[in-house]
Amino acid sequence: MNALNPSAAPIWPAWPDYALIADLLPSLRDFAHAGSVALATLVSTDGPSPRPLYSEMLIAADGRVAGYVSGGCVEAAVASEAAMVLADGRPRLLDYGVGSPVLDIQLTCGGRIGIFVRELREPSAYANTLGIARRERRTVTVMTDRDSGAWKIVEGHIAPDDRHYACVHMPPLRLVAVGGDPVTLAVAQLAPTMGVEVVLLRPHGPAEPPPGIALTGYDSRSLAVSLGELVLDERTAVYSLSHDAEIDHAVATHALRSPAFAVGVLGSRNKIGTRVERLKDDGVDDDDLTRLHLPAGLPIGAQTPHGIALSILAQVCQRDRARAS
Repeated sequence: MNALNPSAAPIWPAWPDYALIADLLPSLRDFAHAGSVALATLVSTDGPSPRPLYSEMLIAADGRVAGYVSGGCVEAAVASEAAMVLADGRPRLLDYGVGSPVLDIQLTCGGRIGIFVRELREPSAYANTLGIARRERRTVTVMTDRDSGAWKIVEGHIAPDDRHYACVHMPPLRLVAVGGDPVTLAVAQLAPTMGVEVVLLRPHGPAEPPPGIALTGYDSRSLAVSLGELVLDERTAVYSLSHDAEIDHAVATHALRSPAFAVGVLGSRNKIGTRVERLKDDGVDDDDLTRLHLPAGLPIGAQTPHGIALSILAQVCQRDRARAS
């Protein structure tokens, strides 16, 4: 165990850029390479909370942090407690907010939260196991012993019990975008900043993907071939942005027959009725049509590529949130 040296720890940052790190795996690999790592997990909420249950924050032995567990009210205190966890090896259950014994730290939301902080043993193995599950798009649950902080990763969505906290890790949201216009590029640019992976299909398009954009996949083969090999799951949304009625129809039909949780088509409102009737003629039923968004995107009056892309991504996130509530 490498104890954190408080005198060597950096000053707490003036701006909470640590809270903009949604994907903790790269930071975990980096922190683990440099030394010990503490993991803080939001394990209980009473009343309003700015962060959902099981939000997490990493604290490195050198004082670096990634992620957050409140709206900025307690992160500095959690990092200080994590330094002590790394020094003595004892997990801590922190209690902040209304009714908490920690009177000098209160939450602006008026709630109360519990945060479990422990040294993450074998952090590289932890990161590798989660990374493999992510690549294979499997849901796994990290079961953490409430006393020792020991962890194990099990398949599926498992509920907590009297001995363990249970942090569920689902595959990232994925957006399959079909097209090659400026809106498609804007969607591909913005999506990763929101934690959404992008697979781009451009039938008969350039051999190389657009430069400078982080894509999970790119396919320029014919639409029939790319759709035939496309694997869609319930964490995937599919949006056709092609401006081609035949492509849009083929993509929507394929996606609505899959587990994809949201399907969208860019286009005019005047053509909605015709598009829907054609889908019904091809066997798409009313239940499946509830996942269809025509035209694609929330009605925010967007006119620029990035504005339309924002409306599409907001719709994807809204749809995902609605099914989880």
